[in-house]
Amino acid sequence: MEHYSAIKTNEMPLTVTWIDLKIVILSEIASIFAFATCGGFKGKTEILVSCVKEPENKTITAAFGYPFRLNEASFQTPQDVTVCGIDWKKYVLIGDYSSSAQFYVTFAVFVFLYCIAALLLYVGYTNLYRDSRKLTMTDFVITIVVTFLWLVSTSAWAKALTDIKSATGSNIVQELKPCNIQGVVCQFVSVTSMGSLNVSVIFGFLNMILWGGNAWFVYKETSFHSPSNTSTSQGGIPPPTGI
Repeated sequence: MEHYSAIKTNEMPLTVTWIDLKIVILSEIASIFAFATCGGFKGKTEILVSCVKEPENKTITAAFGYPFRLNEASFQTPQDVTVCGIDWKKYVLIGDYSSSAQFYVTFAVFVFLYCIAALLLYVGYTNLYRDSRKLTMTDFVITIVVTFLWLVSTSAWAKALTDIKSATGSNIVQELKPCNIQGVVCQFVSVTSMGSLNVSVIFGFLNMILWGGNAWFVYKETSFHSPSNTSTSQGGIPPPTGI
């Protein structure tokens, strides 16, 4: 009975470590989707312009993408000609959301790299990880911090995405000064679908859930949850105190 108890006690951390391993693999995959769907986005918004001087309608476009410095995305006209006597290149979209986007993508990349390091530790140095209190405590603290930063970065990026949709949507017509000039009529046409950006937000919160769940399993390996079991591992017989 004592022998069974010792085996059970020794195997438990290893079981938990393999659970950590599976969650880290899922987190690594989710982090790839997080930064890929956001960092690889490119789109454009289109406006149809007509005026009294030029009866023919012309479409002007503004291309934008990661890192979403919309205030650098100028409008382009067909064959670089002036439309309604206006040089549209002087006008840009409104807003700079690069800080939120870059924070989100950069953090996702760092998490991906950390997952690789964690996999190497769990697979190649399992015994070292199980026997070292410092490693398990460090892993637990990092897991808590990463969970919190996933919440912060994803929330900031979700808010920025909402503003980006507003700045590139039908509100452009009201914001552009040339569209308010008498004799110039602007009509919003379309904007590139931002479905991939919506997916990036979903994966951000998914990563937060994965890391939050992993925090519990990492906690079970720390000295807070499993204090030193030296006497237990010896079959529950305490060491001799003397003659």
